Amino acid sequence: MAVHHIRIISVLLIASLPFTIAIEGKGNSSEPSDADRIEFALNLEYLEAEFFLYGALGYGLDVVAPELAGGGPAPIGAQLAALSPLVRDLISQFAYQEVGHLRAIKKEVKGFPRPVLDLRVGTFARIMDSAFGRRLYPPFDPYASEINYLLASYVIPYVGLTGYVGTNPQLQNTTSKRLVAGLLGVESGQDAVIRTWLYERLEVRVMPYRLTVAEFTNRISVLRDRLGNAGVKDEGLVVPMALGAEGRVVGNVLAANNASLSYDRTPEEILRIVYGTGDAHIPGGFFPNGASGAIAKSFLQS
Repeated sequence: MAVHHIRIISVLLIASLPFTIAIEGKGNSSEPSDADRIEFALNLEYLEAEFFLYGALGYGLDVVAPELAGGGPAPIGAQLAALSPLVRDLISQFAYQEVGHLRAIKKEVKGFPRPVLDLRVGTFARIMDSAFGRRLYPPFDPYASEINYLLASYVIPYVGLTGYVGTNPQLQNTTSKRLVAGLLGVESGQDAVIRTWLYERLEVRVMPYRLTVAEFTNRISVLRDRLGNAGVKDEGLVVPMALGAEGRVVGNVLAANNASLSYDRTPEEILRIVYGTGDAHIPGGFFPNGASGAIAKSFLQS
């Protein structure tokens, strides 16, 4: 009888432990834990938060929520963008949403300080040069105009979106899944707003390059697919009809597969893209010193 009581008490004690312990547990030591997978997302959330905050407000986490930066270095080269009142309002909403995401993630997992983020003009210029396979002149400046900034914004949130789609089925804990589903919902909304704004301007020529918005988005999507090296998981705003919804349209305001379901990406694919190197072991791009967290560091160490 005493043993029976001990077992009951043990179960009650385990059930009462804080959620943060449950989320950090590993079912299989060879697989990343829920906490590892959720922490990995912090890299993209830091990147988006700083890009949107600086673009809309001219300052970042160190002013808005310094405790969330965790003492990490300030982003390199981020600037206030030349935006209309409407777009500045939209981007400021995105910015504060990203601050909320950081807060929500750090409430559930330990997290890590903000990594080194490279948001200089030259970083975006290299991305656009790679997308077009030639050097654009003058170098692409994401902060110089509204249309440039929205094209630069097209580069970033969608990567995080596909990451959340890929992460959710791998999670073991219901609370972890709920958190990621909530993050995914807002990231998807941000991407949809950006794509819709650009879709309305498909044939507008981006000066001084005289290339259309449609050409920019298609080239960026092709580049991300090439860097990710895992097949088609990215689509521009105009696609061949065979790739459009139900094979009946060429407009592609939302990127999705042939069943109109969101594409997914693994952490390795995401690192290949945000590093701009096509190799998760070689940092660069937005993360010159590499991304943080157990998953990202495992590639750097190997």
